[in-house]
Amino acid sequence: MEEATRRLGELNRLGGIIAKSQIMQNVFSFIKAAAASDTSILIQGESGTGKELVAGAIHTIGERREKPMVTINCSALSETLLESELFGHTKGAFTGASQDRIGRFEQADGGTIFLDEIGEITPYIQVKLLRVLQQKEIERVGESRKRKIDIRIVAATNKDLKTQVDRGKFREDLYYRLKVFSIFLPPLRKRKEDIPLLIDHFIMINNKKVPAKVKGIKTTALKDMLDYSWPGNIRELANAVEHAFVLCGGRQIEVTDLPLEIREPETIFKAPEQTETTRASTVPRSKILLTKEKLLEVLWDSNWNKAEVGRRVHLSRASIWKYMKKWNIPLQPPGKDGGSEII
Repeated sequence: MEEATRRLGELNRLGGIIAKSQIMQNVFSFIKAAAASDTSILIQGESGTGKELVAGAIHTIGERREKPMVTINCSALSETLLESELFGHTKGAFTGASQDRIGRFEQADGGTIFLDEIGEITPYIQVKLLRVLQQKEIERVGESRKRKIDIRIVAATNKDLKTQVDRGKFREDLYYRLKVFSIFLPPLRKRKEDIPLLIDHFIMINNKKVPAKVKGIKTTALKDMLDYSWPGNIRELANAVEHAFVLCGGRQIEVTDLPLEIREPETIFKAPEQTETTRASTVPRSKILLTKEKLLEVLWDSNWNKAEVGRRVHLSRASIWKYMKKWNIPLQPPGKDGGSEII
């Protein structure tokens, strides 16, 4: 454990994980404990919270650090392509399979495989992954030979997998196999004391890309960034600093250099202006910051009724459709007819 602590400190100094908040110190403790074991790890947290960084830290300070760490985004490939990527295939297994090819599991042999967006895998892939966890062996697509593998599986998701299990969207036995040890990453809004450190880090990174040197951020701009809710978490913060570099003409980032949603959050997702006639007869609408997670929550609560969702978040039905299309949310609840259709 002491060796793991030393290596984690080195990783932090290299900018792998930037944090001083107590909630993140607790996460660091979980990382050290996870690295000292060889069990399956499930990292859960909103998009942009740094789940891949945590997986990398677990591998880097663990006993498998000299072996490869292989990453695959499970949501980026169709079921057929994902199966081939994970398990490999033999020549002639399907159209286009012109030669034998090893999969990611075999590539990671002796090391770690990081399965990002694990909540997106289909029931068929869930069954195949369960066999890997139970038997520590794989079969390439197109052959029946079993191949032993020695890997450590780290999975990550921005979904509530327990809810997915309750809704019949994710296998319960696989869920418990994956979450032998869980790490929950807090959203940035829950660790705001880390924001100044992260801003300095991203300023340093951007200073290496452009000739002009930015020394820091003005107090007023920092206050706006601390007041913001950061629905996109650390990824959004990194983009905000890069945006500021485009506009910044001086040595410090000012309020006017920040993205509009940060310096004027009340203008984003604001309800349409009411006329004098309707203003007097209606209850004032509250301002709601709509995120993908919030929209999904209201969709489930409204039984996927877009008109009802619009009423609840004070947006038109057409606007709800646009956001669903923007965030690749299916037209129907997953599992129902048409559930795979993306609008």
